[in-house]
Amino acid sequence: MFKYFPTNYVWNLSVDLAIEMGARIGEIEAMCAPLQEAARAPDAAGTRAFRETWVKMADQLCELAAEDEAKGRRFSAGEKYRRASSYLITAERLQAHDAPGRLDIYRRELELFLKGSHLLGDRVQRVEIPYEGTHLSALYYPADGLQPGERAPMLVQLNGLDSTKEMKYLVGLPAWLAKRGVSSLVVDQPGTGEALRLQGLTARFDTEHWASRVVDWLEQHPAVDPKRIGCEGVSLGGYYCPRSVAMEPRFAAGVCWGANHDWRDVQKRRLEKEGDFPVPHYWAHVCWVWGAKDIDDFMRIAEDVHLDGVVEKIKVPFLVTHGERDSQIPLKWAHRTYEQLVNSPKRELKVFTDREGGSQHASFDNSINAGQYIADWVAETLGGRTA
Repeated sequence: MFKYFPTNYVWNLSVDLAIEMGARIGEIEAMCAPLQEAARAPDAAGTRAFRETWVKMADQLCELAAEDEAKGRRFSAGEKYRRASSYLITAERLQAHDAPGRLDIYRRELELFLKGSHLLGDRVQRVEIPYEGTHLSALYYPADGLQPGERAPMLVQLNGLDSTKEMKYLVGLPAWLAKRGVSSLVVDQPGTGEALRLQGLTARFDTEHWASRVVDWLEQHPAVDPKRIGCEGVSLGGYYCPRSVAMEPRFAAGVCWGANHDWRDVQKRRLEKEGDFPVPHYWAHVCWVWGAKDIDDFMRIAEDVHLDGVVEKIKVPFLVTHGERDSQIPLKWAHRTYEQLVNSPKRELKVFTDREGGSQHASFDNSINAGQYIADWVAETLGGRTA
């Protein structure tokens, strides 16, 4: 794990995630060098300082991108706009949910991601899936070489507690899958991304409620093979995904990128100060995500967020992955999920070690080898290609 700030795990996690999204080390140095003292400050003061330097760099990149645009250099401009969006993702993610200006940063990040992608000629598309009188937003990325009328296998990809569809897209799994003949749908499900920030849709333990609507939409998509729709979830998605696959039988396969078998137990341990937090203002954040009025209400909700009695219902191939050095979610929960996959016809447990990288939580320390392992497994399982 790259530890720019020796005493601040949460900030190191954020910097590492930014690197995985394509941050440049010179820009990281420029943004983080002034923050050594702030890294030791309380959450509110420290995160304000973090926000200032990362937003400033995004502003600078946007100025440079506009200069590129004026010269007709669309590719250069697009790359800078999209990297600026990743820095805004990083800045926004660390703020308290009610911090002044947070929503403005988020809206700007969405705009820059799409603008940059358009200028780059990227095939990614923002789509909307009907849900509860409104919609769920997602990023659709087709498999490489898809011909008119051809239907490709599809992997639905779910956020964790504090990630967004743009973050997951930029880390790279959709591109790695596309090369292998598998399309992607990266979803801001309730409790994450646009669903939470723009529509007030909070998380729910019965994930099949929204996952089924996603499958309904995909079954009508002309470029998707409805018999080859898989599901992947990262971090807390290691709960959302197995629950969805267990309760929605139209999913043909599932993958945990970081197991999260018993999140209720993780919360109890966190109340006892065990384990690292993923974001500042943690308890306020989880109350916001789950629509809880206070910590007691949240802990009541969390009692249902576990997979005991659920994983046994999975009857399709399933891959469980976990980092050997995960300091947020104990490795034992990956073993528990694997052990309970008794009705899966093809179950696998893969623990990422220092040898291949990705040994930290959800492989945020080095995602490429772990992500391509997942992409290969998905391609082999859903009928894509690995060469």
